[in-house]
Amino acid sequence: MLKLIALADGFEIQAAGKTVLRHAPAAPCLFIGRGEADVQMQRGNFAISDYVSERIALRSATPSKGEGRVRIGFAAASGGPELLAIEVVESGHIRFMPGAEPINRLWLRVPAEVAENVWGGGEQLSYFDMRGRHFPLWTSEPGVGRDKSTQLTWMADQAGAGGDYFHTNYPQPTFISSRRYALHVETTAYSAFDFRHADFHEIEVWEVPERIEVFAAETFVALVGALSDRFGRQPPLPDWVLNGAIVGLKQGDESFDRLQAFIASGAALSGLWCEDWVGLRITSFGKRLFWDWKWNAERYPGLDRKIGELAQQGIRFLGYVNPYLCVDGSLFPIAEKAGYLALRQDSDETYLVDFGEFDCGVVDFTNPEAADWFADAIIGKEMLDFGLSGWMADFGEYLPTDVRLANGVDGMLMHNAWPTIWAKVNADAVERRGKTGEALFFMRAGYSGVQRYCPLLWAGDQSVDFTRHDGIGTVVCAALSSGLLGNAYHHSDIGGYTSLFGNVRTAELLMRWSEMAAFTAVMRSHEGNRPDQNLQLDQDPQVLAHFARMTQVYRHLAPYIRDLRVEASEEGLPLQRPLFLHHEDDPRTYTEQTQYLFGRDLLVAPVLEAGVSACSVYLPTGAGWIHVWSGETFEGGQSVDIAAPFGQPPVFHRAGAAQADLFQSLRSL
Repeated sequence: MLKLIALADGFEIQAAGKTVLRHAPAAPCLFIGRGEADVQMQRGNFAISDYVSERIALRSATPSKGEGRVRIGFAAASGGPELLAIEVVESGHIRFMPGAEPINRLWLRVPAEVAENVWGGGEQLSYFDMRGRHFPLWTSEPGVGRDKSTQLTWMADQAGAGGDYFHTNYPQPTFISSRRYALHVETTAYSAFDFRHADFHEIEVWEVPERIEVFAAETFVALVGALSDRFGRQPPLPDWVLNGAIVGLKQGDESFDRLQAFIASGAALSGLWCEDWVGLRITSFGKRLFWDWKWNAERYPGLDRKIGELAQQGIRFLGYVNPYLCVDGSLFPIAEKAGYLALRQDSDETYLVDFGEFDCGVVDFTNPEAADWFADAIIGKEMLDFGLSGWMADFGEYLPTDVRLANGVDGMLMHNAWPTIWAKVNADAVERRGKTGEALFFMRAGYSGVQRYCPLLWAGDQSVDFTRHDGIGTVVCAALSSGLLGNAYHHSDIGGYTSLFGNVRTAELLMRWSEMAAFTAVMRSHEGNRPDQNLQLDQDPQVLAHFARMTQVYRHLAPYIRDLRVEASEEGLPLQRPLFLHHEDDPRTYTEQTQYLFGRDLLVAPVLEAGVSACSVYLPTGAGWIHVWSGETFEGGQSVDIAAPFGQPPVFHRAGAAQADLFQSLRSL
């Protein structure tokens, strides 16, 4: 697929006729150098700076051809020593071979076009089209507020937790270009994509990466499928999930009493999620969990029996786990004695992480025995064997960079790798119990390769509001960006999670979020970090009735979602799709991030602003569109103003859709 084209003053590398690298002495494609990083972590938030002590342009290139590949040696000047070489393999990748000089920084320039769009970068929360901005790729807390112009972000920044537009739980050094090619950097080092230049994209990596991989296709659908093939298909979504919403409650034994109000409301339910099944601790941040991964019988008496009773009603029970063990729990001394915990660099003492008024040890999954112990003794025995059907697998992004691991690899290289390793531990536990496609765990952290292990992403800890960079709208951007890279299943916390500095939920937010969630892969609520200060679904009759209606909408769409599940397994297509995926000839769709296609045949424009009762919706060309709630038909290629009362978010189905009858019957639901 890759082809080297000789030029008068250099060369080009093309993929299916698309130039992906161009080199000339006056405009080199490669730079190498050295840098000194300073990395500070505070509770998952990272302050990272770099002092670049050397940056060398590699202006001289010397190709030599072999069978099925071309080697190109690079030097700073003609006749100088070779400092780096690449091997261009026709099948689609470019391998890097460092020279004798020690280097730990590499910059690669990729040709760009002024009107080009680029998407991907993992799960991006603020900007779907990444063109014109710089994106560091480092898994971390996204921050609170994520907008330096707001007071909320400023207040969070006083504790180092405000974040910015590029912070994400799930980065990935992969992008898709509107020129219909994709580029992936095979590395776990800190890296960055810089899309601010008119003529080139610059990729920065804090090591010499193993290789870059290039994919090209005639259509975006084929390109997304190729990336899903590369990173692995997600495990299938369990069928029981489609019976209704998963209700998140964390009030101990009273959660079961509160669940009865949801049942009485007529809500369609598939699960009860009680993250506090392990117990609680109270901190200044709010109600936190007791990180000792087993049933807390004092908080949930008789839970083993009640899980069975729920199952008889068709409702599963879900819990919570993360890869850390609190020092005051029962599992920590077991793991420490067995040598399963990561160590300090300056001694053989256990490395402790401050998670906000309590300390934890890091289970060292690079030790195969530790990974097996966690998968079998904790997830297997304490969770799956106990009766849990799913859980939130949290905190994959917190690995400190100065930790000492059993495999001896530097923490700067293991940090980004950790979410995928954590996902594999969970997936292994599920597989060993024969429950792949039956048990459901969901993660917010990710990196390259997480797709093949994690059956469901969630969008992380949004603020409980409508704000541009940390509110409800970021969920759509997150689903679209991650979906292009092979993550078919995505969802979010209904109502958001983070409530700080007087920022609390409104009834309007809960209802709008419920509407959006009904048109996603999974519908799940969360009480948030400060449940006592925030409105809950069952505390307002109107909100609860509205939620019940939207769960019925979600369950009604189950036959359609099952079809989308087949597409995800066979073609690697996400359930939530950018408009351009099926409307490539409509350039207006390329930057749209507030609407999405739910499968090919439903267009969803969730209400993402407060105080709105009508919306302007863009309908792409190439189809007629029928408003689900009124039956009115519109031609594509125009924006239409649509009423959006509570319970009727702007949703359209494609004229002639195979399941048109299913969509039309929503009106009489």
